[in-house]
Amino acid sequence: MNERRVTLASVAERVGVSAITVSRALRTPEKVSPPLLEKIQRAIADLGYVPDPAARALASGRTNVIGVLIPSVTNNVFSDVLRGIYAAVEGEPFEIQLGNSRYSPVMEETLLRVFLSQKPAGLIVAGIDQSAASRKMLETAPCPTVQIMELGPDPIDMMIGFSHYDGAAAATRHLLETGSRYPAFVGARMDPRTQRRFAGFRDTCEAAGLFSEARCITTPAPSTVTLGTQLFADLIARHPKIDGVFCNNDDLALGILFEAQRRHIRVPADLTICGFNDLEMMAVAEPSITSVRTYRYDMGRRAIEMISARIRGGDGDTPAVVDLGFQLQPRQSTARAG
Repeated sequence: MNERRVTLASVAERVGVSAITVSRALRTPEKVSPPLLEKIQRAIADLGYVPDPAARALASGRTNVIGVLIPSVTNNVFSDVLRGIYAAVEGEPFEIQLGNSRYSPVMEETLLRVFLSQKPAGLIVAGIDQSAASRKMLETAPCPTVQIMELGPDPIDMMIGFSHYDGAAAATRHLLETGSRYPAFVGARMDPRTQRRFAGFRDTCEAAGLFSEARCITTPAPSTVTLGTQLFADLIARHPKIDGVFCNNDDLALGILFEAQRRHIRVPADLTICGFNDLEMMAVAEPSITSVRTYRYDMGRRAIEMISARIRGGDGDTPAVVDLGFQLQPRQSTARAG
């Protein structure tokens, strides 16, 4: 059985052109005449040729792969980001390589070393709280880098996101304006983004003279709807006068709504609830739940566009920092007169 590997030269021989011409057709198809390009594409399909990314990297200094490093592949927040990323690469000469750090700085460092060893065209990294080692690798990376999901004062290269602190502060002001005098905070995972949301809640309550550490309950456990019911049950057992809850995400908010209904606590008459991220379930819950809308799909899509523009030499048209902002979505769960 002949197991001769199909190479670029094999495709060139089939078409009757040089290997350089085939390579050009793969890298910059717009520079090849349509009839010739069609012949090359037909030969590639007939022969089953698969480009060798290592050879491409050796020839050009980089592959066409964009490395995407996120802390979770099950969290709906990052699913929306990935939808935006994959939508943006359609029709582009890029492929996506996904890495899941599982909220571990050590794993993030390991994955970055793997990505960089493969000479990527660009990198997309969630968050701004990289370790010193990860930051050094990103600062010296020979490709465009975009930090997503947050804003910070010291971008490594490019950055697109919003202020978690400001979003939480806006949500907390809304709870206070709708009558909450015993506001509580419920948080899970407590990663740096959640810490900034808690800071926004705390500072806003302190400014109004309404903050109490005793009305705050947090856990390093991953967020789920079931966890929301458990945390609220613990919280209300210790502090039955709570009349408003800000949650660091929507899973917890939905769990709190379920537990409140089980205990016959009226929402919003007795308890107001606000989540964060504004996932689809917030609008269809009964009652519907107030949340802070974040533009995750746009974040993923525009991160790809920023890398693409940089690669094409459009530095002057690509802002280094893009603030997508957020929007408070008031719904029935806070529809109580202040």
